[in-house]
Amino acid sequence: MGVENPILPQKGKNNILVTSALPYVNNVPHLGNVVGSVLSADVYARFSKLRDRPTLYICGTDEYGTATETKALETGQTPKELCDEFHAKHKAVYDWFEIGFDHFGRTSTPKQTEIVQDIFWKLHSNGFLEERTTKQPYCEKHEAFLADRFVEGTCPKCQYDDARGDQCDKCGSLLDPFELINPRCKVDNATPVPRDTKHLFLSLDKLQPEVEAWFEKTHEKWSTNGVAITKAWLKRGLEGRSITRDLKWGVPVPLDGFENKVFYVWFDACIGYPSITASYTDDWEKWWKNPEEVKLYQFLGKDNTQFHSIIFPASQIGTRQGWTMLHRLSTTEYLNYENGKFSKSRGIGVFGNQAEEIGISPSVWRYYLLSNRPETSDTQFEWNAFAQANNNELLANFGNFVNRVVKFVNAKLDGVIPEYSLEHKDETFDFSAWIANVNKLLGEYNDIMEGVHLREGARKVLEISSEGNNLLQYRLDNTCLTEQPQRTYLVIGLALNLCKLLASICSPYMPSTAVSICEQLNTTLGSIPDTWTPNTLKPGHKLNKAAYLFSRIEDKKLAEWKEQFGGSAESRAAEAAAKKKKQEDKEREKERKKAKKAAKAAEAAKAAVNKVSEAVAGQKVVSEGADATASEGKAVDEASAAGGMSTASAEVTKDLPIRGKPQ
Repeated sequence: MGVENPILPQKGKNNILVTSALPYVNNVPHLGNVVGSVLSADVYARFSKLRDRPTLYICGTDEYGTATETKALETGQTPKELCDEFHAKHKAVYDWFEIGFDHFGRTSTPKQTEIVQDIFWKLHSNGFLEERTTKQPYCEKHEAFLADRFVEGTCPKCQYDDARGDQCDKCGSLLDPFELINPRCKVDNATPVPRDTKHLFLSLDKLQPEVEAWFEKTHEKWSTNGVAITKAWLKRGLEGRSITRDLKWGVPVPLDGFENKVFYVWFDACIGYPSITASYTDDWEKWWKNPEEVKLYQFLGKDNTQFHSIIFPASQIGTRQGWTMLHRLSTTEYLNYENGKFSKSRGIGVFGNQAEEIGISPSVWRYYLLSNRPETSDTQFEWNAFAQANNNELLANFGNFVNRVVKFVNAKLDGVIPEYSLEHKDETFDFSAWIANVNKLLGEYNDIMEGVHLREGARKVLEISSEGNNLLQYRLDNTCLTEQPQRTYLVIGLALNLCKLLASICSPYMPSTAVSICEQLNTTLGSIPDTWTPNTLKPGHKLNKAAYLFSRIEDKKLAEWKEQFGGSAESRAAEAAAKKKKQEDKEREKERKKAKKAAKAAEAAKAAVNKVSEAVAGQKVVSEGADATASEGKAVDEASAAGGMSTASAEVTKDLPIRGKPQ
């Protein structure tokens, strides 16, 4: 059915379709997850809308796959029950962070099945799928093939006895289920056996030339890390990739002989973007099959790059339909926590559902995360930097400017904007030059945002608010109002209109802050213009009461939060022990390699000594001795090149004749 009056592209307009990576449902997102995709996409979507473009922002939970089945097994739920629970948890987190999705859906829907199967059939009929037989663990007890995560056992590398078939959580090694020692089925502890199973593969090798041609035309508008990752995949050469799995929870494969299989989650996850759009509006193809009129912007962490830049585009190309394809890719690096990693199990770092409990405005969280966005390299969430961003940037700069001027007008002019003239001239301040500089900064802000440099955009907002503080300095107080009323009235008119502009340009970053500014100004949020003319709020306009936008974060609160979110003493000790063990393992591995190298060198030296001994035994005449000497010298050189000679070899050779000199 969809919603009433959906946002649709308009012919001839700059239509923008925004997606953020679909969050997986088996855990609550942490701050790094939030800034890496949904928050970044939200900022750009809000900016685009304020530039008066038809803009649709689509996201939802990614719900199919092995991880969901595994988690449901652990919690005693059905996969559907688990997905219902975590879909609601994710939505609650994003609502609090003021993420303005136009539709937040999910992939476990009939629309997903319909569109995935349609794409599958088109790839099948166009010859881009192939069948292969592979070996996979099979549980004879409950008669089912096992995904890697459903096989557990002892890690062959560190002997951890609870490793999974795809990875050991203790040493981090990537594994094959057949490598595990004493493997067991996660469902019933039976010992799995290898058995042949057939799967379908997407022929990426056949599609590579077309993917490369498309990539060359479009990647100039991608972030650097996204380009580098995609180039590396293409340079290595694309290979057929499995798109089916032996699972129950997923989109069924509609092909004879594959009745007990579903599509691999990373084949169908990106198809979730159009299927979620189809749940929003029946006219979804106006967004997704309209490449001439729509530009697709996608936001994600770098670890998801290849699925959006290669696999999904290859699937689109292979259907031979006119899909709207990726226009601009914005990929982030990782946000870490206080020089470590977020860990739910160890209580380290702030997770989405905990941010609200701290009692700091979502605007502060959004501003700090975005001003610290890991665009070109990993960044850190640090409590001291978080407090400084609030106290020194938002409170002392931005908040101080807005509060000072609104409070002054309410106190001295009964909240009414006085008559002011933009033509007023003053020897002490060049108002025209000031307006021109604000417009210069506004132009830079617009260019930055168009380029999706969101971290720099946050800084530019603060630069513009700093111009407001410069305007008020020495020009807004009781003495100025009394002695130079006309100049003061102009300062007030310019400052209040700048507050309105600031509401618009800060809105993508701090939506509730923008709302508060507009409430104080008794106005509505305006579009972001190309050029700012400071006459929107006119003389005679009545303001509402002033209100603080931000409040100071005290040092004692920082200490509390560091303790609260730094993990328990036990978890910190465990983490330190794990780091120590990892370092010790590295040292042992280094020593093992060193010993192996030394043994190899000793073996080479021994061989050289034997060669020398044979040469000595073969000496018979003086003339032959010269030849032998040369041979012996060569043997000594070979031994030295092999890594040095042992003491024994030195004893054998110390009395040999000098090279080239007859005896």
